[in-house]
Amino acid sequence: MPADYLPILILFGIAVVITAVMVGGSWLLGPRRPTPAKTAPYECGITPVGSARERFPIHFYLTAMLFIIFDVEIAFLYPFFVIVRDLPVEARGFVMGIAAAFAALLIVTFLYELKKGALEWEDPVEHRRLTPDRALRNPAGGSQ
Repeated sequence: MPADYLPILILFGIAVVITAVMVGGSWLLGPRRPTPAKTAPYECGITPVGSARERFPIHFYLTAMLFIIFDVEIAFLYPFFVIVRDLPVEARGFVMGIAAAFAALLIVTFLYELKKGALEWEDPVEHRRLTPDRALRNPAGGSQ
């Protein structure tokens, strides 16, 4: 059985070597004395006109986090449906029951987010008054 893991160990070894070469090469060939001109943000050959640190409405972050959460949950559902065809008929019902419970949890979570208004977009001026903890509680920013 340990011989079966040899290709995986070789793969990890190659990954470590490639990573070490890239990090070491960057350290050896990289700039030694950063100047303000070298560290300034550069895009499309145009000199920056303001700060690169602009504020974004909280709903951009909230939407991104919700997308990542649901994306990972769907990635967890995929193996259930892949292995179901290889299982004996007696075990298929159990595995599909687990997948159905997980999907029901996804649906309940999505309905909760809709009820709380986490996916509603409003006037950008209104978003400036929101904080991350109040965004899910009350998207309008007013009193409950």
